[in-house]
Amino acid sequence: MRIGLFGAGAYGIALCSILRNNKHDVTIWTKIESEKEELIKTRCNKEKLPSYKLDDEVKITSDIKEAIQDKDLLIIAIPAAYVSSLCDDMKPYIKNNQILIATKGIEQETGLFISEIVENKLNTKNIAVISGPTFATDLVTKMPAGLSIASKMPEMLLLTREALQNNYIKLRDTTDIIGVEICGSIKNVIALAAGMLAGLNANESTKAMLLTEAVHDMENILDAFNCDKKTVKSFSGIGDLILTCTSTKSRNYSFGKLVGSNKSPKEIKEYLNNTTVEGYYTLESIYKLLKDKKVTIPIIDLIYEIIVNNKNPNLLLTFLVFKS
Repeated sequence: MRIGLFGAGAYGIALCSILRNNKHDVTIWTKIESEKEELIKTRCNKEKLPSYKLDDEVKITSDIKEAIQDKDLLIIAIPAAYVSSLCDDMKPYIKNNQILIATKGIEQETGLFISEIVENKLNTKNIAVISGPTFATDLVTKMPAGLSIASKMPEMLLLTREALQNNYIKLRDTTDIIGVEICGSIKNVIALAAGMLAGLNANESTKAMLLTEAVHDMENILDAFNCDKKTVKSFSGIGDLILTCTSTKSRNYSFGKLVGSNKSPKEIKEYLNNTTVEGYYTLESIYKLLKDKKVTIPIIDLIYEIIVNNKNPNLLLTFLVFKS
């Protein structure tokens, strides 16, 4: 299979490792010329995933037409903030292409989920979404990992399986695209709170309490968006929640820990400037979306007050006890 992979960051490179393991022909696209030159020269993204080296058969390009033309599958694996502009650049070359989305998040300006942006901008229904508990550094080790795959198009489910499934990657199907995207977005926000608890030196029992409450809150959010509440029990739901909320590999968790530790505004701003913290940006989007739907999710409101309005992180400890 010929695959155009958009994104040369850690997760994009990790997905490439799976695709190459499955003997697919991969072209990686990056808009950043310096990143392209580094990958061509060293076959490695030394900053984001130094543990994996691309083989010589992987093509690297900054030409968007080259990345799309004659491809059987296109995979989007860039930060959520850049998906809309990428779709604008892709549009002249899209001709009924099959598109797999590996990006998690919600667009801040519009409140749209990534699948909605791609569908609207590229005028296509040939979309699938993958999400689940998978750090890039783990995927390249070829140890077992699981992903939810969501699509309303049976051919997209089959194509994604052909691309990614093997003896160490397991995929579970669903048609609940928005539900999978909600879980993949909300877990990043909850990870901010989990990191805060770590910064507050909370014990493991308190952290488990947060995760248990979070599962119920995620169900309520899914219900508010008319999604399948069972999605919370999938790889994209509780699986990704556990991973993101319990590991220092998670940038969202690490950012929350800075906040909980009462680090200076300068240190916190520096971390945000140097690191993509999807939960930070998703927080404002989901907060606004829930307000628009007149749905109250107290944990989201509290995280918003602490992160955006600089309220004391200790409020989280009291909240967990008195939350109804």
